[in-house]
Amino acid sequence: MKRNEQASFRVATVARVMLMALLVVAAAGIASAQDSNDLQFKGGIGVQPISGVSATGVVNLNLVRGVSPAGPWRIAALNVDLRPDGHIIAVGRGLLLAAGNGIGTNGGQKVHVTLFCGPAATATAHSSTAAGISLAANGDFGIDDFLSPLPPVSCTTPVLLIRNAGGLWFAAGIQKLDD
Repeated sequence: MKRNEQASFRVATVARVMLMALLVVAAAGIASAQDSNDLQFKGGIGVQPISGVSATGVVNLNLVRGVSPAGPWRIAALNVDLRPDGHIIAVGRGLLLAAGNGIGTNGGQKVHVTLFCGPAATATAHSSTAAGISLAANGDFGIDDFLSPLPPVSCTTPVLLIRNAGGLWFAAGIQKLDD
């Protein structure tokens, strides 16, 4: 080969190798993203028991996926990680009564989590320990459990509620959608 042909051949070879390396890195990134099926919630919204009042004075309860609200509660922080095998780790801070004579207390409550998958009318419920975890005096709690029944691999329109043994909801998780 002549010198110009050799140089062109080397440039073409380097370009092919770089293109292949780029494709391998891109494929690995896509595979890695697909392997990460964890559903995460960061932050929480305390329950407001009334969602509105009609013009005729009828009070509308703040029902979520058919679950009735407790009285007003607030939550300072919530972090939840749900793995594809149904393992859930939830850490809550400051889940306390936000009204009435017990304001600022834990109300002696025990809590568990329920994940709802699917649209409101047909959502399926997946709960942690039914007996619940006692709230600390400052409203802190930690749940390390498995959901039952196991949620689907793809949980559409997920809603996560913090509930008591009676089934009322106290707070909702805010789904983490970005990295």
